[in-house]
Amino acid sequence: MSSSDWVTCPVCGNKVPGEDCILNSHLDGCLSRRTKRKLTQLTLLQLNFGCSQSNVQVSSSESEKLLTSDLYKSPCDSEEKATCGFSKVSPSEGKSHDQWRRFLQTESVKQIDMAGSTENPISDGRAKIMVDVPALSADNEEPRHLMDETVDDISGVPIDTFIVGRKFSDVKYLNLGASISLLRDPDNINDSNAIKVLSASSACCKVLGYLPRELAQYLSPLIEKYCLTFEGCVIAVPRSSLHAVPIQIVCQNMILNGEKGCDNFEVFKHLWQKVLQVVEFAKNRPPNTTKYQENFCLLLQEVLRSSPHLFTDDEKKFIESFTSLSEDSRRLFVRLYTRKGPWFRLSTIMYPEVCNCQQAVKELSANGYICLFEDITELPEDDMKNLLSLLTVSELRDILCTLKKKCNRGSRKQNLIASLLSCYKGGSCPVLPHLILERTDICTRISSEAESLFWRAERLFFLNGEQDLSAFLLVDLGIVKYPTYNCIISEQIFSSKSDLLAYEEAIGVAQIMDQSLDENNFELVLRCIMIAESRISSSSEKLIETSTPELMSTFLSCFSASWVYSKVILLGISFLEREQRYNDAIHLLRRLLNCFTCDRRRGYWTVRLSIDLEHMGCPNESLSVAETGLLDPWIRAGSRMALQRRVLRLGKPPRRWKTPSFPESIKRNITEVHIQGRPLNCEAGRKSRFYGEDGEQCGVEQLALQYYATEGGGWQGVHTESGIWLTIFGLLMWNVLFSDVPNVFRTRFQTGPLDLETDHFYLARMSLIESHLQKIHDGLAEEILITSWELHMGTACRGVNWDRHSLSDLRAAVSCIGGPCLASLCRHLAQDYRSWSSGMPDLLLWRFHGDYRGEAKLVEVKGPRDQLSEQQRAWLLLLMDCGFKAEVCKVSPALTST
Repeated sequence: MSSSDWVTCPVCGNKVPGEDCILNSHLDGCLSRRTKRKLTQLTLLQLNFGCSQSNVQVSSSESEKLLTSDLYKSPCDSEEKATCGFSKVSPSEGKSHDQWRRFLQTESVKQIDMAGSTENPISDGRAKIMVDVPALSADNEEPRHLMDETVDDISGVPIDTFIVGRKFSDVKYLNLGASISLLRDPDNINDSNAIKVLSASSACCKVLGYLPRELAQYLSPLIEKYCLTFEGCVIAVPRSSLHAVPIQIVCQNMILNGEKGCDNFEVFKHLWQKVLQVVEFAKNRPPNTTKYQENFCLLLQEVLRSSPHLFTDDEKKFIESFTSLSEDSRRLFVRLYTRKGPWFRLSTIMYPEVCNCQQAVKELSANGYICLFEDITELPEDDMKNLLSLLTVSELRDILCTLKKKCNRGSRKQNLIASLLSCYKGGSCPVLPHLILERTDICTRISSEAESLFWRAERLFFLNGEQDLSAFLLVDLGIVKYPTYNCIISEQIFSSKSDLLAYEEAIGVAQIMDQSLDENNFELVLRCIMIAESRISSSSEKLIETSTPELMSTFLSCFSASWVYSKVILLGISFLEREQRYNDAIHLLRRLLNCFTCDRRRGYWTVRLSIDLEHMGCPNESLSVAETGLLDPWIRAGSRMALQRRVLRLGKPPRRWKTPSFPESIKRNITEVHIQGRPLNCEAGRKSRFYGEDGEQCGVEQLALQYYATEGGGWQGVHTESGIWLTIFGLLMWNVLFSDVPNVFRTRFQTGPLDLETDHFYLARMSLIESHLQKIHDGLAEEILITSWELHMGTACRGVNWDRHSLSDLRAAVSCIGGPCLASLCRHLAQDYRSWSSGMPDLLLWRFHGDYRGEAKLVEVKGPRDQLSEQQRAWLLLLMDCGFKAEVCKVSPALTST
């Protein structure tokens, strides 16, 4: 056909043959995809195709309120930005048939957790995001000619998305319908796929912001490899100049070299499909939440879903009512909840994403989420210090001057607050509350009901006291990446609310105990010990009746009140021993051993009891305790060997005439190496420092490394203690650590299974562990190590330190240690991670013989005034039993001639 026989389609802008049958078929396809504003078939058949394609027009009367999600964050915008309300065009009308929607449904979509990995999605029903999908299945595959035709017509397909990263824009305010274009930004330091959004109506093409990162990662290769160009317009204007701006972009041209069946075409088709999936996914996400607000709501929903029996009906209604609050109120509450507080001046509460703070405060106060103090009659005396801390130094001085109190110009804020508090408590200035409120005006704080309920929800979600809502932010910003695993939950941690309340009370006592020890408040420490002992005593009968190995060895026992109280008592025992109150310490140790008959901590308790009895001048009783402890199956590893050495030392005639069966293994000699160095200090109570071979100051461990590298035989190595061993264990046993075991993974923010430090870890995975250890024994350790490093580099894992140890060092250590020794050590860690995860010798050394054969050595380094403890000797002997070469390196000052 000649060029005059082709016409331009007013819907998609493509050239179309002018024959009626072809033209009508093409127009039907365009209309069915809702490519453009609604046009009737009658208008199209008038063949008025002379006008050029016009920009997409927006009718403000058809718009609806919409808020963007923080999912669409610019590649440059690492700072959390909230969005506010704006208008968005309602979709164009057209025929119901939608080929692109059918096209998207031909692939099954994988989902992953917030950490962003595609392996083993966490199947806990939480929010997911889309990632790469497999090839089309034969059962669902769209007819090839329809798919090809769809790709041919992409130049007419609109894409609704947003301009993000507005703080990087050269234009503060945008107009509805403003023309835009796209430009690749490959030199962007935060994202090599970044795409700038430019103002097409401006002569200098000013930058308006960026496309969302999720969309840019697929659109950027299309622009670069296939020379796609996009133009569009602003379809809604947000209230704030920094908020995301809704836009619609359309592909203007496409250059695709090669035939449709070639690899080029398949890659192009896959990328374009991913673009549409990201756009479709964004439509289904709640558009009216900021990221921190979404995370907080997710936390509440998950806790209510998984543990509804731990809340009363009123508590559940209170938590659920949070979602019915206005957007401003929810955002403001989460902001205040995550701040230190507890008090805030209402006049200083300003957040860009909260449009009306005053109204939000009123709504939160009316619903019981915050408390307002605007009248002196409502001001509790206990809050005086916190309210004073809200004042500035100048305001504090002003109050002191008003009260005619002495005020030094150079006084610090804390001194000024202390001065005012002393006056108030002494009764000399009863008007102080009035003076404070005159300057602070209305103050607010989180209500006690909301604080206690949300604190409980947060603890139930994370299952520890270290993590909070900031864990979400670390993941969202890519700072922390958690491993992927399946959450298979079949058992509740707390069977009833009474168990949870008892656990929370125990945690409160533990926190007071910890604070009292820091402040040397001996009276409060003793009170905490008495409370903990009484709580354990009241439940001791129940503990003894139910303390079967299956129950007490379970990893969930650490979430019981009795377990927390046992930690409080153990802290108290250390305090009593330091105060030389050995009788009281002995009483508490016996109480622990009687109440917790099946506990892996019994070894440490028994050793301490034996030592304290010896301090009290009771060697016979101390020996009996040690001998009885050796019959206890829960006493293992270092504690067991420490007791064996105590039995040998105390069990001499006339106390004991019979020699135990284990002295030969315990009394084995450990090789010692003596080196000398130039000391920097020889003061008792200070860590020894020496001059190294290079003249620089160093510790005894670095001096020993220098010796072994030169005079000691060309050894390479690291001063790591247990660090490198836990890293090697984590990398070699990665698939075991994150295997599918019920109830050991309950949140997406875990770096290891909950049962890692219990007997349950090995017993629940015995066959998997042993088969994996056999591979390590057979020499596949280095291959497993490399594979694990490459697949999981940077992912947070219990014990693994990605920064301290390089892959080359780990490979060298693993190859020199050898499979049998590695398998033996990993087995010990798997069976008793708690005992073996600390206390390893200071140095790990290795050296090669020839191309690939080598040997390794473990060295415990001791300074001039250090002695090898019984615990360290026990470690060295156990390592020797595993096949390791182990020795002690003693560093002493060099003799100087006079």
